[in-house]
Amino acid sequence: MKKYKVGIIGCTGMVGQRFALLLHDHPWFEVTALAASARSAGKTYKEAVGSRWMMEEPMPANVAELPVMDAADVADVAAKADFVFCAVNMPKAEIKALEEAYACAECPVVSNNSAHRFTHDVPMVIPEINDDHLQVIAAQRRRLGTKKGFISVKSNCSLQSYVPALYPLSAFGLSKALVCTYQAISGAGKTFETWPEMVDNVIPYIGGEEEKSEQEPLKIWGQVVGDKIVPASSPSFTAQCLRVPVSNGHFAAVYCSFDKKPSKEDILKAWRDFSGEPQRLELPSAPKQFLHYFEEDNMPQTRLHRGLEGGMAVCLGRLREDTQYDYKFVGLSHNTLRGAAGGAVLLAELLCAKGYMD
Repeated sequence: MKKYKVGIIGCTGMVGQRFALLLHDHPWFEVTALAASARSAGKTYKEAVGSRWMMEEPMPANVAELPVMDAADVADVAAKADFVFCAVNMPKAEIKALEEAYACAECPVVSNNSAHRFTHDVPMVIPEINDDHLQVIAAQRRRLGTKKGFISVKSNCSLQSYVPALYPLSAFGLSKALVCTYQAISGAGKTFETWPEMVDNVIPYIGGEEEKSEQEPLKIWGQVVGDKIVPASSPSFTAQCLRVPVSNGHFAAVYCSFDKKPSKEDILKAWRDFSGEPQRLELPSAPKQFLHYFEEDNMPQTRLHRGLEGGMAVCLGRLREDTQYDYKFVGLSHNTLRGAAGGAVLLAELLCAKGYMD
């Protein structure tokens, strides 16, 4: 595999910082461009971030002295990279325009943002689940008039705690799911130092999160028809999302029903056997075992298990029959790794392996 030159757009925020860490010493990718808002442009990355470095690990030396460019200088940034990761904090309409500008500059975009998740010809991919949606990129390129440029996105971070567990159960006629997510403060780009109000507190509202949690799975379940992805009509999802005093790791309590109720053993086997293209292709960021089930009643636990397989695995537990739904269980994923930057890096690896970046 050749070495790709990559850029990070929105490099100073929490997800941008996570990208910088994940791409340090990556076997396929080398960071050659950093970009953020105009107020950071012209500074080194170390100067631009200053005291706002939020990762536990130190800033990688290979990016600390790189100059930060203005993300609005699309041609200049695109000239330095084969493709870019995007994690900017801007109004949605501005993000859509910026990402399209990079795509039209023949610089593919792998986005962590929500702006293009429901653009009909932009694939929103969990690599183990719906890699076949990448084929819609050809239609998107026709629309944009590009040869190489396109936009791909990853789904909302909280979906990773329950969609990967529910998707393998489609074979049993999964009909409906109720999900309650308990989401870490890093999902809001915060730490306890910057958000002291979250200590010893729960906030029962995260703007827009419940709508994403109910609608995005249906696009992932959908099919490419002609020049667009048509969302599935089922299963039906309902969600409630809470912010909890946890640094990293999104938890989900999941209830589900089926047209043909499987046995508990059927479900456990489906989870144990489930894998996808990242595992088949042995992509660098892919977990060996995507779904890990814990037999102990008090597992998985956020602090103990969010980092399993480099934070790229999904942890499951407490599968049992329910009195209102057929089954209930819990799920856990690392929201800034599998749920954000790590999921985007894995998607980029998949795109490279499939030839979309060439």
